[in-house]
Amino acid sequence: MIAFQRSNIAIPGVWTRIESLLDIYSCNDLILTAMKVNLPEFSTQEKEHSKRLKNLIAEELTATNGFMPFRRYMEMALYQPGLGYYVSGTRKFGKAGDFVTAPEISPIFSMCLARQCRDVLEIVGEGSILEAGAGSGIMAADILLELEQLQCLPDHYYILELSPELQQRQKMTISERSPHLLHRVSWLHTLEEVSFKGVIIANELLDAMPVEAFAIREEGVFQRGVGLKNDELVWREQIADADLTRKVEQLTTADAILPTCSEFNPVLISWMQQLNHCLQSGAMILIDYGYTGSEYYHQQRTEGTLICHFKHTIIDNPFYYPGMVDISASVDFSAVAAAATEAGFIVNGYTTQAQFLIANELELIFEDKISTNIQQMAALTGQIKRLTLPSEMGERFQVIGLTKSVDSSLGGFTMGNAVHRL
Repeated sequence: MIAFQRSNIAIPGVWTRIESLLDIYSCNDLILTAMKVNLPEFSTQEKEHSKRLKNLIAEELTATNGFMPFRRYMEMALYQPGLGYYVSGTRKFGKAGDFVTAPEISPIFSMCLARQCRDVLEIVGEGSILEAGAGSGIMAADILLELEQLQCLPDHYYILELSPELQQRQKMTISERSPHLLHRVSWLHTLEEVSFKGVIIANELLDAMPVEAFAIREEGVFQRGVGLKNDELVWREQIADADLTRKVEQLTTADAILPTCSEFNPVLISWMQQLNHCLQSGAMILIDYGYTGSEYYHQQRTEGTLICHFKHTIIDNPFYYPGMVDISASVDFSAVAAAATEAGFIVNGYTTQAQFLIANELELIFEDKISTNIQQMAALTGQIKRLTLPSEMGERFQVIGLTKSVDSSLGGFTMGNAVHRL
């Protein structure tokens, strides 16, 4: 049995109670799968698919003197219509996909998040929920089911989703898990389509936004990008212009030394402004893996945070079969907080995923599920571990809470609010 490692922030009594529950309903410890040495095999069809995208990238490289900023490459690799990773029609989420998100691990995650949504909806009166990037749709379905049990269904559940394929998958998931609530769900293509009060939520969305990559050399700041060598996509660098140099210099505090290579999200401020425009009053909850700015740009993190996944295998080459491999970067939550503040939000809370879930009645949900379905206690225990253990998702994932025209604090941050660290 793996014991819970306590966070730096004390949560009197809660960890002890959770540990006791897990001890009572214990199961085999989860063992982290070792990273595979051999790269995954791709089918002929997958290779052809990637080749079509690679040819488009090569054409654009030819038209731009052989250099493409990494942010543009990442945008094409993930979102190129019909060919990008998230719009190509292949399965991304769950055991049969490339990675597993918290809502896929357990409905308990969404049930806890639903309680935070309930609190905000009660504060603003009747309101709606907007989920940005809903993945397979499982979180939307489970949140709606839980809010129904809590007698606090939203007027509308909006889903902002750019991928037509994922929209269809989301509709299918919600139709299967909560068919009687499907009529409350509407799909949006842009944020300009809606104005409402309530809650905006996003789980593992920020890490999939294209990032600007840079390098610090003796000669100064360089923009990192993509080029061609022997018909293969490779890293290229060019001296950064004044605007990029200024933005990179702003990442450095007085006593910090930037890592050799890193990245930043260039669209955070504009994205926050759009969200602020559509949210009349309420809160925004963003959950993702990442760090504060001082942790993100620590000099020991020499190569930045870019990471790629395919079939649960980590790949360190973002140019490996573009369109077939997920590319992501960790989130700089200090930058998120700064962009939110500039856009007009109040930074209400910042904590780990484990603390957020515990503050949103994880213990009560767990006990209730055990009492109503004793046969699943081993599976539920394993799910709780994956969501909360520091060695799993508990401290690797962070939660930031933003509010607009709401005076009340958010309950999910009452057991360890670390806003001062941002």
